[in-house]
Amino acid sequence: MSGERLTGRERVGDFARRVRARETIVGYWVVLDSPVSTERIARLGYDYVCFDAQHGLLDYKGLLTGLTAVDAGGESVGLVRVGANDPFLIGQSLDAGAAGIIVPLVNTPEDAARAVASAKYPPLGVRSYGPMRSALRVGPVPSAANESTVVLAMIETPQGLENVEAIAATPGLDGLYIGPSDLRIAVGGASPADASVDDVFEAATERICNAAKAAGITAGFHTPSGDVAAKRLGQGFTLATVSSDLVHLELVAAAHLKTARGEA
Repeated sequence: MSGERLTGRERVGDFARRVRARETIVGYWVVLDSPVSTERIARLGYDYVCFDAQHGLLDYKGLLTGLTAVDAGGESVGLVRVGANDPFLIGQSLDAGAAGIIVPLVNTPEDAARAVASAKYPPLGVRSYGPMRSALRVGPVPSAANESTVVLAMIETPQGLENVEAIAATPGLDGLYIGPSDLRIAVGGASPADASVDDVFEAATERICNAAKAAGITAGFHTPSGDVAAKRLGQGFTLATVSSDLVHLELVAAAHLKTARGEA
């Protein structure tokens, strides 16, 4: 909008538009229940800040205050990686004000359809109406919320990879999202860092990227750093997350300690 500052609802709607247009989008990953640091991150210019409700150190109150902090930051939208493909967890995250969800362990087209249905109000889905906080952020009108709510499906298992083209074709799904740790294990890695499966892992990521492109939806990648995010975006992925507050806090603190002791 010609560089003008968007309102909260405009920012949510614009984010959904950009995801569906396969524009380049970069986000940040949060696992800590730390609203003040989250607010500072949300002011940096990331397109989204995603809260990890599956493996992160946040309960519902943490999600609620974190999403409020993102809105206070005023530059990003808030997403939630929900704990499971569950209508209650998905609806609760959206009611708290999330602009969209990342759903783990999507193995089949039926799983993907269930995730979409859980995120959408009738007649498009089964989301229960009760937008406590999201009425302020997204809006109280179901059709408007349906239009602006983004749904991404994680491909991270052998079954999900095998069905990836059919999953990508699910009506209402906005994108595929790679969880690299689980995907590397899924293709035979002994650990998330097992380099012996690099070739098959890269082939799997290419297949996922191509499936998303063929379906006209976004292709997302969870990455540990800006360097890796840039690499994946250069390979054709359209959305990348830089991870995460806890990891980066530890890395920076360790680097400063080495410098202070003359060990760097």
